[in-house]
Amino acid sequence: MVQSILLSAGAGILLLVGFLGTFVPVLPGAPLAWGGLLLAYFSPANTISVKTLVICGIAAVAVSVIDNIFPVLMTKKSGGSKAGTIGATLGLIAGFFLGPAGIIAGPFVGALAGELIHDFADTGRAFKAAFGSFLGFLCGTGLKMVAVGMFIFIFVKSF
Repeated sequence: MVQSILLSAGAGILLLVGFLGTFVPVLPGAPLAWGGLLLAYFSPANTISVKTLVICGIAAVAVSVIDNIFPVLMTKKSGGSKAGTIGATLGLIAGFFLGPAGIIAGPFVGALAGELIHDFADTGRAFKAAFGSFLGFLCGTGLKMVAVGMFIFIFVKSF
């Protein structure tokens, strides 16, 4: 009984921290939330199948990868040049070392810098590409929120 309560409580905490991680870039939201489902799997109070765990695990990995790729793809989609795409990628990497604000602003600043280095005269295009990078960040964040929200739903439904 105590083991069941501890496992379920730990799962709930990991799921909540995972949800926070969907918009706090320092926390790996989807993997933490999946860890919560894994804990719930071992609790007698919850009924989560191995199939559900595997599907959610694949989703957590996919969402985490896509979240990091979206800013770069959106930079390109917004008319950014190869320099802007490289800048967004370098900005994303540099942002990891600068904390949450760096992860949010890194791709934008990187894409903007890359575009301005490529063509300093066309600031409008540079800002459009940088804004595309920011939209990519927002899309990735939204995708993580949906995935982790589904994990929370699965957890609640498993009681």
